[in-house]
Amino acid sequence: MTVSTLSDEELKHLNNEALVNKKAADVLAWSYETFGDQLVYSCSLGAEGMVLLDLIEDVNPGANVIFLDTGLHFKETYTLLDDVRKAFPTLNIKALTPEHTVEEQKEKYGDRLWERNPDQCCQMRKFEPLQQELSHYTAWISGLRREQSPTRRDTPFIGKDHRFSLLKICPLIHWTHEDVWAYIRDRDLPYNPLHDQNYPSIGCAPCTAQVLDGADERSGRWSGMEKTECGLHW
Repeated sequence: MTVSTLSDEELKHLNNEALVNKKAADVLAWSYETFGDQLVYSCSLGAEGMVLLDLIEDVNPGANVIFLDTGLHFKETYTLLDDVRKAFPTLNIKALTPEHTVEEQKEKYGDRLWERNPDQCCQMRKFEPLQQELSHYTAWISGLRREQSPTRRDTPFIGKDHRFSLLKICPLIHWTHEDVWAYIRDRDLPYNPLHDQNYPSIGCAPCTAQVLDGADERSGRWSGMEKTECGLHW
């Protein structure tokens, strides 16, 4: 099963019948049974990521996981990456880095590109490294939830990601913010301490701000700009 061989009718059947009432762990089990080593999880180390890492380790202890190390993350995120490697020692966690370091990007494109052209910065530091890595796979897992923002409210369990020519699997689409945190606390999982400081969605430090109570979970990403996504998700 690939993005080119899966028909729209088969895709509709998977989302509306085969997987519709499945729990996240069941969706993951089906995914690894279907795709095996051709499936990879791209983890941003957010709260949803902690849940998925724990579920994935239960379902497939030797699974491949990738993390986009843009060079611009909060120090708390890098500390969490170390903690995650210790908490999930059986998972194969690989950090992907861009072609240019932050300093090399500054020399070539000017200082603080993320302020002048955030789309170009995300393209070089996130999209291109991920695109190169995903070219080795048939499907990838993401922690998108429908509740997170209006742009994600129709996210299916499995969809065709034509940007990467892959199938994209989102096991947590029906989970709420409360569901995620109840799971983290119940399993005593590591998480980014910035979540306790009104950072519900954490990306690169220069482009992530605190969120006011009651605001959209992702309103702190590229605050003050029209940009709402980094370009990795449909």
